[in-house]
This record gives sequence, C-alpha cells and structure tokens, in this order.
Amino acid sequence: MAETFFSMFTPEEIARISASGRKVRLPEGWAPISERTGADKAYIILNGKVSVRSHGEEVAQLGPGDIVGEAAILNHSLRTATIVALTPLELIHFTQDQLDQLSVEMPAFHEALEKTAAERFPKS
Repeated sequence: MAETFFSMFTPEEIARISASGRKVRLPEGWAPISERTGADKAYIILNGKVSVRSHGEEVAQLGPGDIVGEAAILNHSLRTATIVALTPLELIHFTQDQLDQLSVEMPAFHEALEKTAAERFPKS
C-alpha cells in the first residue's frame, strides 16, 4: 500500500492534527480547490476519493489519509491543480494559520508537509 500523509504519524499525532482543523463534508463532483487560485487552505481526506487535475487532465487520485493543497501554501504560489470529489468526501479543513501553527508546535508535521510537497513537485 502506498504511503499516505497520515501514515507518517502515530495515532496520537493524527488525533492532534485532526483536532486542529475542522471536519467538513462535500458532495461528489465538488471542487474544493481550483487551479490558478490563491493558497489559503488545505485538506486531509478522511473518507472518499478525489481526482487531481492539472490543465484539465487527471494526474493522480488520492484517498483517505492523503493531504491536498499543501504545496501551494508551502511554495507561496498559486494552485497547480484542481481537486474534484469523485465520491462524497469527509475532510479536515485547515486554514493557512492552522497549518502554520501545527508546523511550529509539531516539527514532524512540517517535515511531513515538506516531504509530501517535494515528492509531488520535485525540484528540477
């Protein structure tokens, strides 16, 4: 099984991360993140599956335990992809401030964000 963002943490750390955000539910077909928009939020998927689309082409599918929206926040850039719900979703919504606070309080969280973003967007 592929490693997810949550698989880098202990159950106690996952509980702490989860408690820092706000649980939201979104319907199938909804796009919580749109390409070429500002980076002001990220989500961790609890249940469901999303399509990651760049320039209209699917580049990945992500599911439970995965994070979306982190790279643009870390890179202080516009979004590079649109996220579309393939199923109804249960997510944890994080504002940039919540992500920043977690990164300070939990260095392991910041390291995991950096690792995930680096794997998705390798420096050329």
